[in-house]
Amino acid sequence: MIRDSERIFDEYLVTAAVTGDRPALARLVARWQPRLLRHAWRVTGDAERAKDMVQESWIEILRGLHRLNDVAAFPAWAYRIVTRRCQRVFRDVKREAVQSEVVEDDIALQIPEHQSGEFSVELSIVMNAIALLPADQRAALALFYLEGLGVAEMAVALDVPPGTVKTRLMHARRKVRERLTGESHGQIR
Repeated sequence: MIRDSERIFDEYLVTAAVTGDRPALARLVARWQPRLLRHAWRVTGDAERAKDMVQESWIEILRGLHRLNDVAAFPAWAYRIVTRRCQRVFRDVKREAVQSEVVEDDIALQIPEHQSGEFSVELSIVMNAIALLPADQRAALALFYLEGLGVAEMAVALDVPPGTVKTRLMHARRKVRERLTGESHGQIR
């Protein structure tokens, strides 16, 4: 498995935080707060609820950090805590409308600073197509493409079997492709 410098740095921060290094803990929270917030928004579809869920999740994450056996598992473990918290509280709530301010924030966070113009417009179109997906498919697509998690890590993060992750990715890709090309094969999922 190829490990990039970002993951290695996160592992260092987790290890240092477990030993009581407060600056490392603060840095870990600062690095992961936006990611967990985006994930919570994708699951709940509501910016305010997402903020509340992440805040509550951090309490659980910080309490359980010393029990994490493998620091490399931190991303999937943290995402799973946020996912479960969101599902527990909003199990019966269905996401109906996209809050445009959050979609714009999510897009802005993903566009590299050196890119602009046509690339930005195209990315905006793709991100809007993704925003229209059901929460479970949107979360799977984002964790895979935007956060760089593998299928096994996503299964842990989303608290579902790997086969379900693959199915969600397949359906999400198909729906985004259909929205972007205007094609529809009559399948509803």
